[in-house]
Amino acid sequence: MAKPQQKRGKPKDTGRRVKKKVSILNTEQVDYIDWKDANLLRRFMSDRAKIRARRVTGNDTKQQREVAKAIKNAREMALLPYTNRVTTQRGRRDRDGDERRPRGERPDRQERPAGDEAPPASEFEAIEESAAEPVGVAEGSDS
Repeated sequence: MAKPQQKRGKPKDTGRRVKKKVSILNTEQVDYIDWKDANLLRRFMSDRAKIRARRVTGNDTKQQREVAKAIKNAREMALLPYTNRVTTQRGRRDRDGDERRPRGERPDRQERPAGDEAPPASEFEAIEESAAEPVGVAEGSDS
């Protein structure tokens, strides 16, 4: 037997009144959403440049469709970003909650290899050292 269909529209009565979100477009009486108006369109985007949902902005279906289309056009014309990189950096922690040591402070990496001289710290130092040696002059030859 088929299950009866449930209605989705109204939330269950929990005793709380849900305040309807009012759209920015209605409060500012905007009738046309222009893709060139980046300041208006940024208000409908999150900090990571995602398009905010209707339930967050309070737009009706038609307004939300127009906003999304305008944002996509503005992105194509490079007025708005597709994404924003988040630059906050959090400290990495071990499972115990202690902060991790940086890679350079490992005890096994502190020792330098035995020999006449240590290898160059970077590939650039290796290039500089090879450039400092004269080319084509053999040792012990009289020229």
